[in-house]
Amino acid sequence: MAASDPKKNTSSGVLTGAKDPLECLLREYIDNYLAHNRAAHVVAKGLAVLGIGFRPLVDHITFRTLDIDRRAKEFLAWGYQYDAKQGIVEYDSWWAKVYRKPGYPAVFIDQAFDGERGKKSLIPEWVRDFGDKVIHHAAILVDDIESAVFFLEKQGVPFSGTITGEKNTDLRQTFSVPEMIDGKAFSVLKLAERHRGYEGFLPPQADGRMESSRR
Repeated sequence: MAASDPKKNTSSGVLTGAKDPLECLLREYIDNYLAHNRAAHVVAKGLAVLGIGFRPLVDHITFRTLDIDRRAKEFLAWGYQYDAKQGIVEYDSWWAKVYRKPGYPAVFIDQAFDGERGKKSLIPEWVRDFGDKVIHHAAILVDDIESAVFFLEKQGVPFSGTITGEKNTDLRQTFSVPEMIDGKAFSVLKLAERHRGYEGFLPPQADGRMESSRR
């Protein structure tokens, strides 16, 4: 995906609002994701009827890569910063970093551990199949996750596994069944119910997502 050069957009004539170059870049990524993920497309279509659109509800977007620091350069150039408070997010066979910029969706970038620890990770194979310039999943914020799942299932959107997180806790989330391309799991939609300003990510569900993506 060709990105604009942020260095060319720092003059007093920079476009703002919906024409902001970073907004345009994110929209390009998200539009490509929507075009290839039926679950997300169903959500976007419903939101369009209400005049809301998909982008305002996006909590974070996730990219898979073989080199987090290299992949993050695109977003660092646009003013995103590594979330040192969140720190490195570690799972059994893979790890991730979170990047943030006020007013924009968080960017979650993950890769497999080097060596023996990363052998079971699905990420390298996924990147070889699809590259690291496409969104693996987008998470959207919902008010009540049970209700969201109920109504989306009525629209033909299946979900994989159970909702992670007890009721009345700070983060609850679930994922749609993977979108398949040529028999391989490509992308998923994530629903996230957040409370009290909690910005973290819940490891058990992420590891579960990796396992279910083997199908």
